[in-house]
Amino acid sequence: MPVSLVCVALLGTLTIALGFGVSMARARERRVYGYSEDPDNSLYQWVRAHGNSTEYVPVLMVLIYVLGQMPVAGWVVWCMVLVTFCRYLAALGLVLPKTMRKPNPLRFIGSLGTYVFGLALCAALLLQIL
Repeated sequence: MPVSLVCVALLGTLTIALGFGVSMARARERRVYGYSEDPDNSLYQWVRAHGNSTEYVPVLMVLIYVLGQMPVAGWVVWCMVLVTFCRYLAALGLVLPKTMRKPNPLRFIGSLGTYVFGLALCAALLLQIL
């Protein structure tokens, strides 16, 4: 089973699970639409985690899928795994704390890893083209 397809499946699962989390938070708050932009509000945290995921996951899925169709170096496969792991860390860093008012290590590491490993995947694809 190719690592790239596992990563694509995990990223898709993350985004759908976060959407479900938004629905559950709406049910708890009895809100059909909208949310309070209060960093202490769990619905807001779920909405931001889902929104953040939908901003990054589609591009990462395409990069991982396309690179997975080519013979690539081992470091590229590691970048696929690590960027997937970092997206989970970023999501956990948004929904686990009681508030989003303060920075936390999960969110920081997840975000930084998304940038570093995501850009590495972009570079890997460019290197494949050249």
